[in-house]
Amino acid sequence: MPLAKAWSVALLGIEGRVVEIEADLGGGLSRVTLVGLPDAGLREAKDRVRSAVRNSGQPWPDGKVTLGLSPANLPKVGSGYDLGIAAAVLAATGAVPATKLLRTILLGELALDGRIRPVRGVLPGLLAARAAGYERALVPSESLGEAALVEDLEVAGVSRLADLVAWLKDEGELEPRPEPALPDPPAVPDLIDVVGQPEARWALEVAAAGGHHLLLTGPPGVGKTMLAKRLPGLLPPLSPEEALQVTAVHSVDGTLSKSSPLVTVPPFVAPHHSITVAALIGGGSGLAVPGAISRAHRGVLFLDEVCEFGPERLDSLRTVVEEGEVRIARVKGAVRYPARFQLVMATNPCPCAQPREIDCTCSPLARRRYFARLSGPLLDRVDLRVSLRPLTAMSAHLTPTPEPSATVRARVQSARDRAAHRWQAHGWQSNSEVPGPSLRREFLLPPTTTALLDRALTKGALTARGADRCLRIAWTLADLAGTPHPTADHVSAALDFRERAVA
Repeated sequence: MPLAKAWSVALLGIEGRVVEIEADLGGGLSRVTLVGLPDAGLREAKDRVRSAVRNSGQPWPDGKVTLGLSPANLPKVGSGYDLGIAAAVLAATGAVPATKLLRTILLGELALDGRIRPVRGVLPGLLAARAAGYERALVPSESLGEAALVEDLEVAGVSRLADLVAWLKDEGELEPRPEPALPDPPAVPDLIDVVGQPEARWALEVAAAGGHHLLLTGPPGVGKTMLAKRLPGLLPPLSPEEALQVTAVHSVDGTLSKSSPLVTVPPFVAPHHSITVAALIGGGSGLAVPGAISRAHRGVLFLDEVCEFGPERLDSLRTVVEEGEVRIARVKGAVRYPARFQLVMATNPCPCAQPREIDCTCSPLARRRYFARLSGPLLDRVDLRVSLRPLTAMSAHLTPTPEPSATVRARVQSARDRAAHRWQAHGWQSNSEVPGPSLRREFLLPPTTTALLDRALTKGALTARGADRCLRIAWTLADLAGTPHPTADHVSAALDFRERAVA
């Protein structure tokens, strides 16, 4: 009984595993059996592949065809195995030699006429193939730009099944790897557009310098959303490793640009308050897909009108903002997605949201009830809290020319460089990533510096988690000031950021 093999990749989150595809031809009634935990979309591959092979001028074998995908206990999801299945069947029938299939990864969905369509997850799939020691990968031509991001791997594009057949027979060539395309930086709103609000601008700079979470509170029209949208323009570009990881998430999500697939700037994700928990965190049937928090990895997650999101959605963020990843269990397995983002929230101080506080019609109970939608445990994880005041005509004329984003970004980059140099032996990149125990042991500050924190802890005005976050903010303030260690003034300013009234 003829038997042939080809190889593809299965994805669990953004982690890939090489899958061996076996095609066995036997006697008996003409039918196709697919084994190896395929999902509904993959089970339909039997009909797609058979039609594509026939419409490409190749014979489909008579009798029983058994297709096995190994590891057999690993769930297989999607249509990206079509190209590998077709190659294995053609090699088993003797229509093509199997020599070139060795150490080669095949990814792509087949149309009924033999065209090869792009699939999601090409980048993480090829990264896994390279790590497993494979030398070559064939992908749909439309995904070739994404595949070219993987170095030290021979990559080629295929547009039709007939082209693959010709290449296996040494009768044709495949589309070569293109030159890496340098993406044009996207237009980011400039901080110079924001008039006034010096406290909020300073908080935004501190948040960018240390990677801290931020809550903006104020009446409508004071600039909360404007400030939040300008935070990505203050953040440094992604490192090559971060860019690949962010691009891998967007590849699985299917939101990559075909012309410039590499994501080099921190993403900005702003979901509507009607978003579901599954869309925010990640979910779906079978294996979970990434949610908004994973698309915001290494960038900004902005929750506008955060009190309208509801407790269920907001409380689902509690552990994620600290751990930097989300773990989702579904019927076919558990997946992990990275989710290390900066959380920026904006809200009105009360339900009526009058521009002037004097015009507010809400009772004190209604105001407390409205703001209580932000739970204490979530607020305790927010580093910086700022109240914005309405801008008056007089202050607008008296306000000096605001600083542009480029000026602030230079200070942020200098502060980030100081923090990265300080933590480089530990592998941390920003102050927000430093664990509390390390701050209290290896980088312990003198008692005279932390006296205010000790007093707040004694009075019960601050939790232990809040004290750790104050220490991180103090280190960021020291980095912005260019001092080697935080002073008592920096600790006091950090504590002030957390104690400011937000409702």
